[in-house]
Formats: sequence, C-alpha cells, structure tokens
Amino acid sequence: MDRPLAQRMRPQTINEVLGQQTLIGPHGFLRRCIETDSLVSMVLYGPSGTGKTTIAKALGNDMKMPVIALNAVLTSKADMVKAFQQAADNFPTMVIIDEIHRLPKDKQDLLLPYLESGDFFMVGTTTANPYISLNPALRSRAQILEVKPLSPEDILTGLKRAIASPVGLKNNRKFDEQTLISIAKMSGGDLRFAYNLLETLALYYPAGHLITEDDLKSVRSVPNFLSDKDEDEHYNTVSGLQKSIRGSQVDAALFYLAKLLQGGDLEGLIRRLLVTAYEDVGLANPQAVDRCYHACQVAREVGMPEAQIPLGFTVVDLALSPKSKSSCLAIETAMSTITDAPVHVREYLKLHPVGLSKADSYPYDRPDVWPKLEYMPEGMENVHFYHPNLSGKYERALAQHLKELETTKRSTDLAELKREK
Repeated sequence: MDRPLAQRMRPQTINEVLGQQTLIGPHGFLRRCIETDSLVSMVLYGPSGTGKTTIAKALGNDMKMPVIALNAVLTSKADMVKAFQQAADNFPTMVIIDEIHRLPKDKQDLLLPYLESGDFFMVGTTTANPYISLNPALRSRAQILEVKPLSPEDILTGLKRAIASPVGLKNNRKFDEQTLISIAKMSGGDLRFAYNLLETLALYYPAGHLITEDDLKSVRSVPNFLSDKDEDEHYNTVSGLQKSIRGSQVDAALFYLAKLLQGGDLEGLIRRLLVTAYEDVGLANPQAVDRCYHACQVAREVGMPEAQIPLGFTVVDLALSPKSKSSCLAIETAMSTITDAPVHVREYLKLHPVGLSKADSYPYDRPDVWPKLEYMPEGMENVHFYHPNLSGKYERALAQHLKELETTKRSTDLAELKREK
C-alpha cells in the first residue's frame, strides 16, 4: 500500500518546490542561504497547504544538515529538551517546530537560550501572523518569511507532475485539461488539497477512463459551479453573498458562500466577509463582527476544505443579525467633508500648541472637562456625521449615551471650563 500522493510528491530539494520565487528564486533569501552555505533561525508563515514544512525540510537537505522535526503542541517538554540538546551537540542541525504560534510559555523558555547561543538553527512554521501570535523575544531571534498561497498555474504544474511522476500516478490515469484547471482553481492555493482530490479521482475511476469535469463534479457532489470561466460571474456571486447577508436571507447567503468556496478564492472570500460584517452588521451586533474575524482566522489556519465550517458559521451569524450601516455611512460622510474643506485643528488640540497659557492648555488631568470641550474645527460645531441606527441593543445604548452627551453644550473656553467643578 502506497503512502498518500501528497506525501509521495513532497519535494526533497528547493529546486523541486513550486512557486515561492521570492524565497527560492535566483535572488530569494533561501536560495542565497544555500549558495553561501549560511543560515539563520527563521519563521515561515502562510496558509495551510502552501508547503512551509516541506520547504524547511528541503532546505535542510540542500544544506546537507541533520533535521529534527517537532510539533509545538504534540511534542512533550521532555522530548523537546532531549531534541534541543541533541541538536546542540551535533551542530549544525536544523530544528523544525510546526505550529510554533501555539508553543506554550514553558517550552518557549526552553527554546530561547538555545536560540540566543546559536546552538542550532530553528525553522518555525505557522499559519498565524507571527507579528501578532509570537512573543517579541522569540520573534526578535528569527527571520520572518512569508510563504504565499500557490497560484492556480503553480498548482496545475504540480498536478501534471504528479500524474507523470514514477512515485505519483505513473501516467496510469488520463485527465481532461479543463478538469485539472478546475482542481487548481478550487484548491485556493493549497497544493495538498489539490493532490488529495487528484488521488481521489484516480482511485474512483479506472485506468483508460478519461476523467472529465463531470467526473469531478460527481466526486465532489456539488452543482455546476466548480469554476466560473466568466470573471464577471464571480463578482456577481460575491455581490449576491453580501446582499443576501444584508437582506437577512440566510439560505441564499449559504448558497452563494458554497458557490464561492468551490471557486477556491479563500482569501478574497474572507476579505468580503470581513467588509460585510463591518459595513452591514456593524454596531447593531459588534459581537457578531468579532466572531466573524475569528471565524476567518480559523478558516485561514485550517485551509480548504475544512474552512467551509467556520465560514458557514459566520455567514449564518451575520445573516440573522440585526443590521446597521451607521458607522460606515458616518465615515463616508466625514471623508467627503475632509475632501471639500481644509482641516484647522484648534490650537489647544495640537501636539505642540504655540502661545497658550496654562489656563488655555489642554487639561490632561481633568477628565471631567473632556466631555465639555469643543473638538470640531471652527465653523463645523453643528456638523454631525454619525446618526444611530436603533436596530440592535448595543447601538441603542450608544444612542442613549450620545443623547446624554448632547445635553451639554461644548465650549472652547478652557479657562472657564477648568474653573467649573
């Protein structure tokens, strides 16, 4: 019994890696490491299935360096101590730590002294943004490198390579060209997903059978929305998703979500959902907006096809939430006002005010004065950008607080305000 196709096709050298020209191209950082026989500890970050661990292992092979692979969560503390010491005793050794963003503090405390001393070269991999997810001490001791999703063209190259490879399908299966293009598009830059789908088709259909898009649709059990050859149709579907969420028709929103998921543009879909959350739900249900952000982060981490689970969750949540465009309309109105008129910040609001007495200076130590002070430029005192929408409980509370604030007339007379108690 063979190992899975994705494992059999794993590159053994950097030259076999698909895409990632900014890292492994003629002027790429990793290419320079190999050519100069020099290395630093690093963190590779990017979506699932982009080849982070594969690149790390291929780099180790090219540099003829022993490689020890660990997992931040699954490898015990005792095993980590043993691995770190083994690597230090056999310098130079590469230690790969998968899911490094999940490394607990006690394990980080073990790792940092070795990195500080340069006892081995660490390559961490993560699907999370390392500038947010890694602590500064760890981040400062490693070069941060982004591994980008593969393009459909890169995926297509990988699929054709797998079909012909003696460790792949050995040319024992025939695929229609458009079928391979559809697989490449729906993979969302995840080569592992593409290989798994290719292998499923190879197992499902016998040698000699030409595997077509109809076969692909049958295996995937989806309607005829696998790939929109018309780019306009893709954007129409995106528009349908946002308008369905805005109109609170949850089933329509899920339908358009499913269609877009099959198209494979995961990052584009996530961007649209985040915009929809802030634009259409907004202050009516800010908790749902926050949940949308976290669901999108999970989708990025797990990749396709599992990304459909958190994205389905947030689409239902957003579609059935009360709606408010008030904050979106407010900033749009403010932006148009700034375009039409110059901004004159009042002297007491400037970072370095000129010629103001202490009595007329901004009252940093008087929070009781802050809500009574006028902040708008002269001539704009009665301009209002924000108009509350009362569809949600949270924004109704904001509206009530705004009403209370507006009962106090704001003043530019700081000396007088400071005298008030």
